[in-house]
Order: sequence, then C-alpha cells, then structure tokens
Amino acid sequence: MAPPPPPQTMKERILETADKLFYLQGIRAIGVDTIAAEIGISKRTLYNHFPSKDALIAAYLERRFVHARPSDKPPAEQILSTFDSLERRFAAKDFRGCPFVNAVAELGPTDRAVKTIAIAFTESRRVWFRDRLTELGVVDADALATQLVLLVDGSIAQDLVRDDPAMARAAKDAAKVLLRNAGVDVNGGAKAIVTRGKPAPQ
Repeated sequence: MAPPPPPQTMKERILETADKLFYLQGIRAIGVDTIAAEIGISKRTLYNHFPSKDALIAAYLERRFVHARPSDKPPAEQILSTFDSLERRFAAKDFRGCPFVNAVAELGPTDRAVKTIAIAFTESRRVWFRDRLTELGVVDADALATQLVLLVDGSIAQDLVRDDPAMARAAKDAAKVLLRNAGVDVNGGAKAIVTRGKPAPQ
C-alpha cells in the first residue's frame, strides 16, 4: 500500500484555494480577503507567503502551466488526442475556458507579468504541435502548428458560448483536414513522404 501523501503546507493550501476561486469566479472578483476567509487564516498569514495579490496571481498561472507528458503514441494520434482531451474537459461542470486567456482578458494587456506567462503557455503548446509535425515530416510545421493552436482556442471559445463539447469534435475534424493536406496519414498515424509541401505518390 502506498504511503499517504504528505500534508499540505500553508503555502500550498493558499495556492490551491486561490487556483479554485480565481478560475471559477474570476481574478478580479476574488480578493485576498476572500481567499484567506475560505482557508480560515488572516490576511497577514496569506501575505507572509505571497507578498501581494499580483504575486499570488502569478503563482496561480505558473501552477496551471503544465507541459504535455511524453507519449509513445504516433505523433498524428497525439495531435488528434488533444481534441479528445478538450472534449472531455468541455463536458466537465467546472470548465471555464483557458485560465491564461481569461487572465489577460480580465487584467488587460498592460499587465506585463500576466501577459508574459500567457504568451509562454500558448507558445509552449504551439511548439509541442510543431515538434509532433516535424516528427511526421511536415514541411511547414511551424505554420501548421499555429493553425492547430487556433483550432484549439477557437473550440474553447465556441464551447464557452454554446456550452457544447461537440465543438472539440468539429475542431478535430478540421485538424484532420489540415493534416491530410500536409500529407499526414490521419488514420494510421504514419509518416507521409512529403515533397514541397505535398505528399509524394506512394
């Protein structure tokens, strides 16, 4: 039997509570007094761990910045599985969109710290797509990676408006079209032979 996880530190409790409240209710709507009250501590205790709300916001976003796990699946399957994961996330009752986009929308583009973290996250996702496409031999992997990110972001926006997880499936279908046009076998996930951006005769 695995040993029980170690108890959370106060800093971890503060960050976990802030994460939940910021994401579900909005960064502007939640003050540090609300977070402290939720935990049952004083604001002074909170400030001992995070000297300002801005520091807590930055820590919240950094906590949300999770890199994709390594996978042994074929690259094309990994790409398309992204949209399957989105559909499952859309179906969850606590889904409120991308926390990074939400933060920039709430705090505005002049908040450089937040915008820097948001850009780093979106770029990491684009680079992940680009690396999978490069493994598949796609000629202009960089441009196609950008298009795939746009499909991800667009499906998130559509789900928030429509409350319809099927938006992820529609984005997946569009991704298949883009991949086929780049010479990728989306059925078997095999690498295509690509010449000047078009699949060579097999």
